[in-house]
Amino acid sequence: MIELIPAIDLINGKCVRLSQGDYHTQKVYNENPVEVAKALEAHGIRRLHVVDLDGAASHHVVNHRTLHALSTQTSLVIDFGGGVKSDEDLQIAFDNGAQMVTGGSIAVKDPERFCSWLKRYGAERIILGADVKERRIAVSGWKEESNCDLFPFLDNYIKRGVGQVICTDISRDGMLQGPSLELYGEVLRQHPKLHLIASGGVGSMNDIGELQRAGVPAVIFGKALYEGRITLEQLEQFIIHS
Repeated sequence: MIELIPAIDLINGKCVRLSQGDYHTQKVYNENPVEVAKALEAHGIRRLHVVDLDGAASHHVVNHRTLHALSTQTSLVIDFGGGVKSDEDLQIAFDNGAQMVTGGSIAVKDPERFCSWLKRYGAERIILGADVKERRIAVSGWKEESNCDLFPFLDNYIKRGVGQVICTDISRDGMLQGPSLELYGEVLRQHPKLHLIASGGVGSMNDIGELQRAGVPAVIFGKALYEGRITLEQLEQFIIHS
């Protein structure tokens, strides 16, 4: 069964979504992210992807109080990303209840630090973020495009011990037009044992079903849920029958 991982993206402590990472497109869906998380948990969800968009833009963790509230008021497993750029940021995330932390920009800009985290905490707790635009890695809240091509980037870090990768196709993120099945298929053909977490483009339960049939281990989705294209009841039924 594919693992279902709803996303809560945070700006000013509120649950928002962007389109293609553009901060000017932000739409607030709920001013109380804990309320959203509790509803998800009540319908069988066990894991949550929390993104500190303020942190991604300002290069340090900002919404740690909201992370703490989510972790203490639910029993969801939380993976956290956005603004984790230093050892202090990482410690703040773990101290406030994140069980896993995703590093994207840091893996491009400071690979030795990222690898030190991987060595210290293990592949179960440190996730590689691979956000791609035309198969190149984007960083700093997707505001910058790096010179790193996706596949050499993945090859390098998998050799260094990475076991989980969140791969987001930025062109599809928030667009509700379907995930990048071809891209994920290519990644899994090259790295069949990788715990690949697909992100971006999911617009319906049918999209999730297609990812499952393609052998993708896990999927992150957000906007489809908040726009009512995926319901809590559908998620619960999917979990029960998978």
